[in-house]
Amino acid sequence: MARRKPTDRKAVAEKITNAASDIHQRILDRKKPSIKIPIRSLSNVRYRPQNGYFELNGRSKTRTLTVNTVKSFAQTLRMVELSKQLIDTDDIATKREAYYVSKNWDDARFNEQTESDTVMDDVEAMYEVNREQLGFIPEEHGGSVAGNLTVIDREQGTGDPIRINCARFGSGAYTVPISVEDLKFETDADFILAIETAGAFQRLVKQDYWRKANCILIAMGGVPTRACRRFIRRLSEENDLPVYVFCDCDPYGFCNIYRTLKVGSGNAAHINQYFCVPNARFLGVTVEDIEKYDLPTHPLSDRDKKRAQDALKNDPFVKHYKRWQSELKKLIKRGVRSEQQSFAKFGLPFVAEEYLPDKLKKPNSFLP
Repeated sequence: MARRKPTDRKAVAEKITNAASDIHQRILDRKKPSIKIPIRSLSNVRYRPQNGYFELNGRSKTRTLTVNTVKSFAQTLRMVELSKQLIDTDDIATKREAYYVSKNWDDARFNEQTESDTVMDDVEAMYEVNREQLGFIPEEHGGSVAGNLTVIDREQGTGDPIRINCARFGSGAYTVPISVEDLKFETDADFILAIETAGAFQRLVKQDYWRKANCILIAMGGVPTRACRRFIRRLSEENDLPVYVFCDCDPYGFCNIYRTLKVGSGNAAHINQYFCVPNARFLGVTVEDIEKYDLPTHPLSDRDKKRAQDALKNDPFVKHYKRWQSELKKLIKRGVRSEQQSFAKFGLPFVAEEYLPDKLKKPNSFLP
């Protein structure tokens, strides 16, 4: 897949100005102004393997200014206005800061951050851009990186290049920044290993696994952030590196963490084309691993079972791949789940010295 680059902020500002002009003109024409917003859910996405990501399926909702919608309509326009201010001044605001800015919006203020987050998501869907382009940034950790990689960033203010060697952090790691679009990479690694938990990542860093396997280790910290996904996507594409994913064997690891990394989510279908890694393959932990290694397990909760059943019924990605359908059905039938750390049963070095080397001999057997 050819590399796609998000729209630049100047183009986003033009989109906002044009949309505002349309609303203004409707008001002058004594017509009710309205805003069209794509429906962001699994029910409104499709998966086409040739594209490699969830994309919108065409359904949308229209927010028209009426007596009943005046507050939500005003909140949407104020959020757009705030975004335009941030773009024009080359500034940023965290999602939490945006919520507090709204406290100056009189009757249009938000009562809870969940409300402002939802409107922010609506705005980025309206313009089919990501929130960073609108000037809004997340507060969560972007992921950790260790291994055979040099990241070339730029000094704030001067713009001078900075070379960051991800092999030179000792027991620590390089942290993926909020914006990764202008980074450059140098590496001769053989593959990227994306890891669900910080604990498993730290174990492999401690054992110098990246050096032995000549790879790049990336800790996703659960469902990977957009910055983490974009980082992996660019690193993989620009250096022609395969991406292998090491997650827990449970419905959340399969259907939320891995699926989101590979094809995106229903909620962000308008930008999945930029924030997914279509060439990712699931290395493990699998149901076969549970059986082969007699791993310690925990019972599937009712929530786990529901998540698996919902994926089988509603997830376009799972419905496309029979191997994923089979994996989830086997998991439901066994009624158990297993974690990455369960391999510690065989000793702390086991994953680095036995499990991963054995798995990497057969990459064609990895789940799609």
